[in-house]
Amino acid sequence: MENRSIWSLHGLTGYFIAVALLLGILAFLTTAAIKTQNATAQQHYEVVDPFGIKMFGPDLENEKHIIVHGTPVGGDTLHKYKFEK
Repeated sequence: MENRSIWSLHGLTGYFIAVALLLGILAFLTTAAIKTQNATAQQHYEVVDPFGIKMFGPDLENEKHIIVHGTPVGGDTLHKYKFEK
């Protein structure tokens, strides 16, 4: 019978390759999560004029009341928090 598989990996060989690939992905995501957690743990924030915060209003309007002490982490471009070092 003709073998029509693209990769031709059957049995234990294919199993070990799949497990190694999944473990590599797990290691990468775990390292990225730990780095992000360490970076954000160094930040603290301060609420300025808490009585000026509105419960209902336009989206992202209340961000002017938050000052984040530290440096931005990641590629968040939507939020416009004020960062201070």
